[in-house]
Amino acid sequence: MNEESFGALPDGTPVRRYTLTGSAIRVRVLTYGCAVQTLEVPDRDGVFGNVVLGCATLDGYLARRRFFGAVVGRYGNRIAGGRFRLDGQEYRLPRNNGDNSLHGGEEGFDRRVWDVAEADDRSLTLTYVSPDGEQGYPGTLRATVTYTVTDDALRVDYRATTDRPTVVNLTNHSYFNLGGEGSGTVYGHRLTIDADRYLPVDDRQIPLGEQAPVAGTPFDFTEPRPIGARIRDPHPQLLVGRGYDHTFVLNGAEVAARAEDPRSGRVLEVLTSEPGVQFYSGNFLDGSDVGTGGLAYRQGDAFCLETQHFPDSPNQPDFPSTVLRPGEEYRSTTTYRFSTLPD
Repeated sequence: MNEESFGALPDGTPVRRYTLTGSAIRVRVLTYGCAVQTLEVPDRDGVFGNVVLGCATLDGYLARRRFFGAVVGRYGNRIAGGRFRLDGQEYRLPRNNGDNSLHGGEEGFDRRVWDVAEADDRSLTLTYVSPDGEQGYPGTLRATVTYTVTDDALRVDYRATTDRPTVVNLTNHSYFNLGGEGSGTVYGHRLTIDADRYLPVDDRQIPLGEQAPVAGTPFDFTEPRPIGARIRDPHPQLLVGRGYDHTFVLNGAEVAARAEDPRSGRVLEVLTSEPGVQFYSGNFLDGSDVGTGGLAYRQGDAFCLETQHFPDSPNQPDFPSTVLRPGEEYRSTTTYRFSTLPD
């Protein structure tokens, strides 16, 4: 394990970077935002390359908020109107996405420096205590995230407890480009998502409450399809999100999603305990962020597969519950497994 300084916040709080290494994977994690900064895996020729977007310096993360590789919370994704009711009481949250609260509010978990609980060559456990009332959420939440590398995979284990009833929905917001960070668009990547249904959204990108079939629409990734093949179709849902930015309702297979890059031969498989995955096609990357390789990130230069419960669940009783109560433990696991296509 390699540990090093990654600068300090304006108030002097130090930020550290840890490197975890397996035989065919190398991952750098920051204590700022519990973020995966780089993730290197080999292509079909055995050449290692970084396949996630990130910033080269702490100033890059502080200057703009793209959630590159961060753990987002206390509630990942959107909550309509920045409010929800729990046990008869209304809670109000910062509205940082139009009328919505997004990824925990203005100062979510991605903007916090996490504490290191344990670290070795292949595993890093980080903790954050979110006080009662932080960003409007009730209860003191004690969150733990453990990154573990095997020979060919990165596993992320999330745990949390609370002293008052609250809501929680944690996920990692890594942006992937299997051709290599900064190598151009991912529209040629072939994507498969094990989902027969997805959640249509309104013009605020809040789920309408229905689960629509993907069959016969640009949202059908039940068979491998290039990400860009139908991204410019005039489907109303693609117009709302400027591309894909929707939750897919997983069928429950072991592999929830699979992406292949025919050029490099790299393959990513996503395994998760979560009921949904938010597929985001990098629609709002606009060239204003310069990455670890020194190149600007533009629209479509990466994709996200954010494993999670559904957006706005606290306001939608028909969705799986995201309520966590004292005496319970929030548990979630996602694995990102890498391989290469056969020659």
